[in-house]
Amino acid sequence: MSHEGHTHAPGESHSHSHSPPQQQQQAQMIAQPPDPVMQAIIDQSFTPVPINLSADQSAVSCEKHKLEKCADCDVDFVNLNRLSKLLVSNPNLLCPPPANVVTQKLTQAVTTTKEEGNTLFKMGRHAQAISRYNMAAAFAVQRPPWETNTLMREELSTVVSNRSAALFESGDYIGALVDAETVVQLRRNWSKGHFRRAKAMVGLGALDEAADAVRLGLSFEPTNAELNGFLAEIERMIQAKANPLHPTKKEESSATVPPAAA
Repeated sequence: MSHEGHTHAPGESHSHSHSPPQQQQQAQMIAQPPDPVMQAIIDQSFTPVPINLSADQSAVSCEKHKLEKCADCDVDFVNLNRLSKLLVSNPNLLCPPPANVVTQKLTQAVTTTKEEGNTLFKMGRHAQAISRYNMAAAFAVQRPPWETNTLMREELSTVVSNRSAALFESGDYIGALVDAETVVQLRRNWSKGHFRRAKAMVGLGALDEAADAVRLGLSFEPTNAELNGFLAEIERMIQAKANPLHPTKKEESSATVPPAAA
């Protein structure tokens, strides 16, 4: 008896299927029953958490307070919801790409907005520069969770460092210090964060703490010219503060040399 290009003898049994190839593939993809031992281990450590599902079924929150991050319920669905929304908004993205794949449009947005802030800063328009740095920082933290964390840290620390400088020039030394602390946390071995931190402390009059901040930065970059020069400047200020009636050598020399012609 002939059927689809092959024959079976009368009474011969066969186990293969004549279903279309797609149906055969789907049948092969049906999950096998879980290993009972492994399932028992999972069940033993599994703790069910009551959740609330959003109307579009793309986000979850705690059932009681409808919060995606709730201290009372001890849940944090922020990263899970972020990943879910990214996948929902990109239906062709069947799974997260490798970490070395970078969202170029986001990189361009961060760079362009930061450079606009830099231009405004150089023009002395510090309030407008801070606004652009705020926007650049907002772009930087939108990196998808599967992209390398190092890139986000570098972009964000640079933007926040620039914002610290703009806040300092605006006279907001506390704001400048908060941003500088953030930079140090993001990139502890980067000299600029320690410089910004020390600068803000000088603005607040905390000279000893500023010197310590510079020394911490020098522990990562002992030959950094900016940090070494600033440390010397801070030490002169500390000396002048301790001996107000005895000017430093720099002050003596500047007192005897007439100013240059304008």
